[in-house]
Amino acid sequence: MQDARFEDGGESALKLVALDGEDLSVVSALVQDAVFPANEMSWNPSRRRFALLLNRFRWEDKPAADARGRDVERVQSVLSVSDVLKVQSQGVHKGDKDMILSVLSLSFTPGEDGMGRLELVLAGDGAIALDVEALDVTLQDVTRPYIAPSKHTPEHDLSE
Repeated sequence: MQDARFEDGGESALKLVALDGEDLSVVSALVQDAVFPANEMSWNPSRRRFALLLNRFRWEDKPAADARGRDVERVQSVLSVSDVLKVQSQGVHKGDKDMILSVLSLSFTPGEDGMGRLELVLAGDGAIALDVEALDVTLQDVTRPYIAPSKHTPEHDLSE
């Protein structure tokens, strides 16, 4: 069995920047169902930067995978947030390398003078809140795509 390659999809690695709510909705859609170990979070107060190393489901590739009858893919990506003043979390134990977290969505609540709160909603009632001076989020793929270990597209029961 051969790993998936960028060349197979005719695409290059994603690198997106979100500076407003509309941009953030695109990034949120792309990181939905991304998974990461709790110990892959990094908060550097002196640089005012928060980052996650995610295993992102490649939603943008799903139509091509379906059309070709090939397996769906994931890719490792870095989600980084600049101008972070404060980080809070609920239901997250950063040092637990065995705790796997799953991103449901990203949202931004503006405050005064461009400041605001970026919230990463996680499955299982977890959340990470970042107080930011300005919205500045980057999503960048850092590896080649690989076949999703489950070989399935994430599903959500919307009847709840």
